[in-house]
Amino acid sequence: MTPELTILALAALLQCVQFVLFAIPANLELGPGYTMSARDREPSRELSTGTARLQRALGNHFEGLILFTIAVVVVTYADKGDVFTAAFAVIYLLARILYVPAYYFGWRPGRSLIWAAGWLATVLMLIYALIS
Repeated sequence: MTPELTILALAALLQCVQFVLFAIPANLELGPGYTMSARDREPSRELSTGTARLQRALGNHFEGLILFTIAVVVVTYADKGDVFTAAFAVIYLLARILYVPAYYFGWRPGRSLIWAAGWLATVLMLIYALIS
């Protein structure tokens, strides 16, 4: 397996961890009556600030993971993987790991800078695959 595919698998596992980190407090806060329902209505209670931040960080990772997956597929199928694309992939994963506590604890401007590092690493993977 290429380093980029390995990191993609780790990023997917991070997504699973993020889901659990969000789902447990969300279920405790909203109760099984809502979380096991069809959710046709808004919950009777709001999520706490921390749990709502975990939810937004999870959604943000879904969005970032789409573009990162595209970058990994392009690099892999074009056979353009090397030390640079592996490094960009590592930067993406590290940024996504750091993004969770940054969002949860409200680090400003750190959260945005961490997000930008992951996004830029992904974009650089795509550009590198096109020009190398």
